[in-house]
Amino acid sequence: MDHFPLSWGRPRNEAVDLYSTYPVHERQRHGQQHDAFTQGVQHTQQPIVTGTSVLALKYKDGIMMAADCLASYGSLARFKDISRLHAVGQYTLIGAGGDMSDFQYLQHLLNDLMIDEYTSDDGHKLGPDEIYHYLSQVMYGRRTKMNPLWNSLLVGGFKDGQSFMGYVDLLGTTYTASTLASGYGAYIAQPLLRKAVEGRETTLTEEEARVIIQECMKVLFYRDARSLNKYQIATVTERGVQINDAISSETEWAFAEKIRGYGAQTQ
Repeated sequence: MDHFPLSWGRPRNEAVDLYSTYPVHERQRHGQQHDAFTQGVQHTQQPIVTGTSVLALKYKDGIMMAADCLASYGSLARFKDISRLHAVGQYTLIGAGGDMSDFQYLQHLLNDLMIDEYTSDDGHKLGPDEIYHYLSQVMYGRRTKMNPLWNSLLVGGFKDGQSFMGYVDLLGTTYTASTLASGYGAYIAQPLLRKAVEGRETTLTEEEARVIIQECMKVLFYRDARSLNKYQIATVTERGVQINDAISSETEWAFAEKIRGYGAQTQ
């Protein structure tokens, strides 16, 4: 963003600069000895390359999470082979929406955390609950510095026979539930997940959970302009974290030919 009105074509008196709007490279010769703008810390004002929805649910053997492989540059579907699911240790999985560079920063933080845990060798292993609270403090700490990480994160895992799922966003907002969705999925997929899962967490099989997730991802592909029909499904059970290869759903678009105003139709 260009912060200098001089570049906006605004009429001015070149001899007077009441609002200190001279460009950075011209300020010194006009008598300003210090430039707070160039010396200040610059923060991300908005996300650039972004991912959309992440879905997660509990079933009887653990948790299941899904996210598509698209990273959009604005409205351009730019990167179509991005994994937005990340394993943290043996028990935890995170899925990220929002800015992908901030997600990469969080991946480095978590990798460093797991290295510290390994080298401490104290007999304890970080589980999903600990990772969830760690991320909530990181996100809230960056928010209080007015330099947030522009992400919404789903944290899921399975440890000591217990499933865990939690949500963290750029404001440090946190909550836990048996079904979670971020991005556009919070409006479209969350009602479908709640209807299919709530009350069945202890009886739902992995096959049934996979069908529910696939149906929700298909609905999001139909309705969300920033989604892609290529996604990954991951599970966390007592066997550990497993992130599967990307798959695609079978979709049907023939009905659109009958919609007035679609394609080549003029009437």
